[in-house]
Order: sequence, then C-alpha cells, then structure tokens
Amino acid sequence: MNQERIQQLLNFVQQEPGEPFNVYALGMEYLAENPAQAQHYFERLLTEHPQYLPTYYHAAQLYADLGNRPKAAELYDFGLLLAKQQSNEKTFDELNRAFRAFKDEEDDF
Repeated sequence: MNQERIQQLLNFVQQEPGEPFNVYALGMEYLAENPAQAQHYFERLLTEHPQYLPTYYHAAQLYADLGNRPKAAELYDFGLLLAKQQSNEKTFDELNRAFRAFKDEEDDF
C-alpha cells in the first residue's frame, strides 16, 4: 500500500467528490492489504454511484473472499444487468466469466 498515493487520492476525492474513479482507485489501493477499507470505498461507490460499472467486478470478488456469497451473487447479477444496459460487452463478458467461476466454486462445496 502506497501511503503517498492514498493521500493523493484522498485529496482528489475531497476536490472532486462527484468523481467515482477517485473513490474506486482508493478501494483498489486498499484491496490487497486492507479489505475492510476497500469494502468501505466499494460500498460508497455502490451507494453514491451505482451506475459506475467497474465497481461490480471487484466488489463481488471481495464479498466472495469475505465469505458473503449472497452479497457477491447480488453484485454479479446487478453488474451483469448494468453492463448489458450500458452495452458494455467487454465488461459483461468479464463479469460473466467471473460469475461462472464463482458459481463453479459453490458447486465444489
């Protein structure tokens, strides 16, 4: 985790509170080393910027990793619907592959 980059991103969020990318970048910065903080920023995106499509892939994976499979499935479902609505085939395909892998893991239990 790069503290200098985090501080810079926090400044960006303060300067441009309506810009979802800055919040997303913070979530991604925390993802590996502080999942709880990443979850905080992903939840903020889901609440304040529900149309920001990049959130869904990483948030769903995070919830799956944290053991909240129902929330992960909900996020995959909504992300797929949103990608379809936004005609974003690349993201739809990525989410679909991840969701299939997620469901395959469930079948292994």
